[in-house]
Amino acid sequence: MGATSLPKFEECLQRLESIVAELERGEIPLERAVTLFEEGMKLSTACRKDLEEAEGKVEILLKQNGRIQAEPFDEAAPKPETRR
Repeated sequence: MGATSLPKFEECLQRLESIVAELERGEIPLERAVTLFEEGMKLSTACRKDLEEAEGKVEILLKQNGRIQAEPFDEAAPKPETRR
């Protein structure tokens, strides 16, 4: 990869994006498309595993009153105000 060292998840995600872009162009031989698809599926599985592990860690961090209370991430939720 580049000079910047990225964590495994980000590396997988970047590679997945490049695979999708290449497949979307559609100008590749079928054998290459199948190979890319197989690689993409493996990367997707690895990314999903990393996300599930991160979710478990977040749930532990949200532990309250001796019990884990999972709180779903909601992008639409109001953000805390930050003062500059």
